Formats: sequence, C-alpha cells, structure tokens
Amino acid sequence: MHSDIEIAQAATLKPISKIVAKLNLKTKDLIPYGHYIAKISAKCVQALQSKADGQLILVTAISPTPAGEGKTTTTIGLADALNQVLADKGQQAMVCVREPSLGPVFGLKGGATGGGYSQVVPMEDVNLHFTGDFHAITSANNLLAALIDNHLYQGNLLDIDPASITWRRCMDMNDRALRNITLHSKDKNGQSYTRQTGFDITVASEVMAIFCLASSLEDLQARLGKIQVGFTTTKTPVYACNLQAEGAMAALLKNAFQPTVVQTLAHTAALVHGGPFANIAHGCNSVIATRTALKLADFVVTEAGFGADLGAEKFIDIKCRKTGLRPAAVVLVATVRALKYHGGVEVTQLNQENLTALKVGMANLDKHLQNLQQHFGLKVIVAINHFASDTEAEIDLLQTATNHLGVNAIVCKHWAQGAAGAIDLANEVLDVIAHKKDNFRLLYPDEMPLLQKIQTIAEKIYGASQVELTVNAQMALITLEKNYSHFPVCIAKTQYSFSSDPSLRGAPTGHALQVRELRLSRGAEFIVVICGDIMTMPGLPSQPASERIGVNQAGIITGLS
Repeated sequence: MHSDIEIAQAATLKPISKIVAKLNLKTKDLIPYGHYIAKISAKCVQALQSKADGQLILVTAISPTPAGEGKTTTTIGLADALNQVLADKGQQAMVCVREPSLGPVFGLKGGATGGGYSQVVPMEDVNLHFTGDFHAITSANNLLAALIDNHLYQGNLLDIDPASITWRRCMDMNDRALRNITLHSKDKNGQSYTRQTGFDITVASEVMAIFCLASSLEDLQARLGKIQVGFTTTKTPVYACNLQAEGAMAALLKNAFQPTVVQTLAHTAALVHGGPFANIAHGCNSVIATRTALKLADFVVTEAGFGADLGAEKFIDIKCRKTGLRPAAVVLVATVRALKYHGGVEVTQLNQENLTALKVGMANLDKHLQNLQQHFGLKVIVAINHFASDTEAEIDLLQTATNHLGVNAIVCKHWAQGAAGAIDLANEVLDVIAHKKDNFRLLYPDEMPLLQKIQTIAEKIYGASQVELTVNAQMALITLEKNYSHFPVCIAKTQYSFSSDPSLRGAPTGHALQVRELRLSRGAEFIVVICGDIMTMPGLPSQPASERIGVNQAGIITGLS
C-alpha cells in the first residue's frame, strides 16, 4: 500500500470547473486559484439561497486515541460511495469539511485531508496554506491587537486599563513559547507600562469562530465589532467597534469568507472552509460553506472535530442552535484498535487479537451512542473503519455488541478501496434518512444559567458527578452571568477522555470536571470554558511530523501525511 501522499500525487485530477458542473455551477460562479481549487463567488452563494436544502449527514467518532479513528477518511469515503449509489437517480452528494491547521500538520496529528483512497485533493495544497484563509484570519486577529496597543500609545482616549486587556495575538503554528508573554511598552509621552498577554493558535481565535458562524459579510462585520477586548479603568467594557476595527478586519476576510471548493480522489466536490479545533474551539466548518453545500447537493456529508462529546455536542448546541441546521443522520466512527485501547491495551499491542479488551472498550462507544440518541434525539449508524489487523472474531464481537444496543454497525474499507469500500454504509445511511423521524433536540435551553449549562454537559455527556471551578473561574462566572447567561457554552478540554483528565480511558463516571478559566467570545456569541490542562496554544511533540517532510529536486513534497 502506498502512503497517503503517494496516492494523492498519483491521482489524475479534473479541472475544478468540471467538478462543479455536476452541481449546476458555471465557470462564472468560480474564482479560480489554479486549475483544481476555486472559491465560490459571493454573488453565486447569494443566488443559491432561494433553493431548497439537501439532507445533512454528520460524521463524528468515539473518543480519539493514538491508534486513529479515521473520521475525515470516513466522511470522504461515504460521500464518494453515496455518489456511486445515487448515480442512476440523478442526485448528488458532496463533502463539507474544515481546513487543516498548520499546527497539527507539522505536529503530532498530521494533515486533515483523509487517507488512503478516500482523500481530498490536491492534498499538499489543502494542508499547506491552501487559499490563504487562515493567514487572513490571523491578520485580522493581529490587526485588532495592534490597534489596541496603538490606542494605548497614542494617548488612550478610551481610558483602557492595560491590565484588563483580554485580546491575544495568534498564529497558525504550535509554539508553546508564545503562550505567555510580558509586553513592555511606552506611550508617546514616554510613560512605561507592562502587561501580560500571549498567543493562541489561529484555530482558537475568536475571529476563527466568528468567521465560521457568520451568515453573511454584513453579519461577519457586525460580529467582529462586538468583540470585547478589555475594560476601561471604570470597568466599562471596550469593544472592537470602539476602536473602529471591524471594517478593516472584515476587509481582510472578504475573499477568505467565500467557500473553497476542491475534489476527492473520486471527483466528488468538496467544500473545505474554516477550521476551529473541537478541543479548544467549536470544531465545525463554516456556516456559509454548510449552507452553500446544502443548496448545491441532495446529500451533504460533514464532520465535527474529535469525539462526539466535543465536536458533535458543539455542532448541535452551538452551530445548529445558531442556524437551525438539523442532521438527518449521524455516522459514529469506531475502530477495533481504538476500542481495544479504551479497553486498556497499549499502542504497541493493538495489532494482537484481544476480545476481552474490546468488550471493555465498548463502554466508550456505548456512551457516545447513548449521548447522540438519548440527549439529541438523533438516528445513529456505527461505521467500523477497518484495519488489516482486525480479526473476524473482533469484528463479529463489535457488530454483535453494537446490534444489541439497537444500532447497525457497518464494516467500511474505504481507506483501502475508496468508494467501493463504503457502499454498505452509504446504503444504510440512505435507508435511515428515508425512514427518519424528527426527534432532534438541543441539550439545554438558552435561558438556562451558565453554570447549569456547564453542569448539564458535564453530567449528561461526560458522565461527571460534579463541576469544580477555580476562584478565577467563579469570579468570571458571576460577571458573565449578568449579561451573557443566554449564550451557549463551548467547553475546551482534552479530546482523549470524557473527563478533563486525558489518562482516563473508556467511559469514566463519577469524576469532577475541572474548570480553570472562562472566556467571553462576545462576537461568536458563546462562552469558552477552559478545563484541566488544555492549552489554547498547543506545543509540538518530541518527534514532530515536520521531521519527515521535505521537497525533492523536482519540487515534489514528500513525507506529508
């Protein structure tokens, strides 16, 4: 089997104009970025709004492990398989996913364009810089930071208290050295001051969240103006609009805000747009891309980041709450290897058959299923992402156990076989959608107090027995409850466990969710709840993926995964 990048580089791509022609788009609807990448113009996006929506299929997963689950690969494989199944029906499916961040591309996780024969291409371009959207988001974020410090230098007419400034700079790279910074500054009269600040990774920036939740350019600019950056010395909030920042920030984002279309190896159209992480942000691609896809295709396969306790919960309680979107079906991705890991097996032993550990690890899958079905009212299909090391006995046990939970588990081999390996999954999804009942619901109402919202997620979704807040978090909660109790909460915690402790595998119960900090995302309209040791600026591992990446004399990138 070739590597992901070798498969991608050997593929024959079609001009992007031919890919979108199946969706009834014309060349005039595109803003080309070369032969195989294009933006869909704002004019076209607006013209599509009168069309009826297709069906939205959400792909999520069990709690991630070092063994890998293949959520993006399954998203792409399912869309490709749907197009094979629908070929004689005159219907179309397409992919709608997040853009990769350079942080994990060069860090531990690698890229985010799928794998094997279920990939989005051109793989190197999507993973590295792409159309520059993340750079535009970084620039908009840092423009606001520069305007704040310039305002202080020029005389501070707004009377901003430097110690109260909460707005941080960002960059799209894992760089732990930038987490905490002391700024030593002077105003134009030579008066010195210092303040504590730092960098977040771009995907954790509120600008990224706003970019992905805004419904139009007008909404984008208005939300940017609502960003709270700090307080005056008399404790009055200071917003980006007080600095007249929102117009220039929106100008930087104007072109980026148009959804980007590429293709899969099977020539399925794929919108790749926006990319907040789900462990430290809300984990969904842009609203504008999802809504555009639903106007273009009969079935749209999208994904939510990391496990269903993070990505799917935020997809529903933030994105669906704000937009009225409703998934017609949910695919929960699991692997035998990952479930054995949740059952206590270490990574080096995962290729060995272990039915006992698999049974124990099923608790993680069971909990995710319960959450999606009981708390959100969704119809779920389990996709068993097949690995060569899986034994028949393990597959049989997993399918039987899942069937006893009232859910069908479909073995999928799209990584090795492309669309052909996900045909059974596609048929099952179509059958579920054909017979679906609308029992969809949010986890909590808007009017519920903030602490109760946090407790509801912790107890119902994570299996926690209590929530413990630091003194700083308690003080922030009192302040936020006064004006923002109607906002949903976006919990930033480890992706590796239902708890805030990454070492707790499976489905732990009775634990305490440790809340360290609360941050107001006023423009995005949610409260970020930072738990445990989670960092909004990740670091690189001991052996970063960048060590394997290079360029040969022909200019071909190697080692990217």
